[in-house]
Amino acid sequence: MQLTGRSALVTGAANGIGRAIAVKLAEAGADVAASDIDKANLATLTTEIEALGRRCVAIEADCGDVQSIDAMVSQTVDAFGKLDVIVNNAGVTRRAHIMDLTEADFDKINRINAKGVFFCMQRAATEMIKQGGGRIINMASIAGKGYMGSSNVIYAGTKGAVIAMTRLASHQLGPHNINVNAVCPGVTETAIYNEIMASDAKKLGVAEAEVRAAALEKVPLRRSNMPEDIADMCVFLASDAARNVSGQSLHVDGGLVPD
Repeated sequence: MQLTGRSALVTGAANGIGRAIAVKLAEAGADVAASDIDKANLATLTTEIEALGRRCVAIEADCGDVQSIDAMVSQTVDAFGKLDVIVNNAGVTRRAHIMDLTEADFDKINRINAKGVFFCMQRAATEMIKQGGGRIINMASIAGKGYMGSSNVIYAGTKGAVIAMTRLASHQLGPHNINVNAVCPGVTETAIYNEIMASDAKKLGVAEAEVRAAALEKVPLRRSNMPEDIADMCVFLASDAARNVSGQSLHVDGGLVPD
């Protein structure tokens, strides 16, 4: 699963899953454009990737804004001369019951998780069609498959939208030699997940360790993902090993949700 000579763009790359994906792609040989609104952590990521002997360009971008998306992709192509892989990882959520969600929540979550993914796909595909192919990898979630432990209903809806968009996009972009797939993480150790665990423990009035243990009891493999587990799937989908894989929403969840 080597990516030597390829260029990749990862959104939401400054922390968590996105950071792990950027590093893993670089370890596999790709030059990486790392995009986020977190400039400070992008700087440290750039240093880490360059230490691997790969080129890295840090791009401050808002993946809910179409002009910012256009500029982000243009900067990537200007830096590397092409765009072989995009991983649409940027996303937002919050833990909330359906009756506590607001219009502001709906707009904020859909702006990044659905609108942002669509326009990142469209803009990346513009470059990939011109160059004769590429790989689009969208970050969905088992929430989009109806996982009952999802952070909220709106978030689940956006991830369902990502899965549906991935399937249709794969049909329409396939003739241009563009593979489009989605990754569906399960319980993953990230800053967002840690916030959710802390919030749940506070609401229930129990120790956070108890909430974490209860969550893992439902996972057949009895372990959570590390960000690197998701990153490994992205490297596979970006590689020649997955040249005939397209239109899929692949779970990395320890067997938690049947596909």
